[in-house]
Amino acid sequence: MDKVSSEVVTLFARIVERYTKEHEQAAAAQDLTSIQAKVLAALDEPQPMHRIAEKLGSERSNVTGIIDRLQARGLVERRPGEQDRRVKYIVATDEGQRLAEEFRGSLRFAAEPLASLSPADRRQLRDLLQRMLGE
Repeated sequence: MDKVSSEVVTLFARIVERYTKEHEQAAAAQDLTSIQAKVLAALDEPQPMHRIAEKLGSERSNVTGIIDRLQARGLVERRPGEQDRRVKYIVATDEGQRLAEEFRGSLRFAAEPLASLSPADRRQLRDLLQRMLGE
C-alpha cells in the first residue's frame, strides 16, 4: 500500500473510533445500548425483522431479543405485513420516533467537522465516499 493510502486508512480508523465512541455515549444518554440505538434510528419506515438483521449484519435470533427489549420499553411495535401476515414489521412508536430524533440530534461528531467544510467540499467528499462504496 502506498503512503497516502496508508494515511487515508489510518484517518478512516480514527474517524470510526471517534464516531463509535460518540454513538455509544449518545445511546447511553438515552438509556439504550448502541445496537438498540442503531435499530431505532433505522426505523424511519416499518421494517421486516429480516431486513433489520441484514442492516446490522446480525442473526435474526439476536435481533429478536433487541426488538423484545425495545418493545418492552414501548419504543417499537410488531405489526403483521399486509401482503403476508406471517411477516412481522417493526414500527417505531411515537415515543420511539422522538427518542430516535433526540439520539440523531445528539450525534455532533458527524455534523461539527462537516460544518467546517464548504458545501463544495462536502459534496466532493460525499461523491468520493460513494465512489469508494461503488454507489
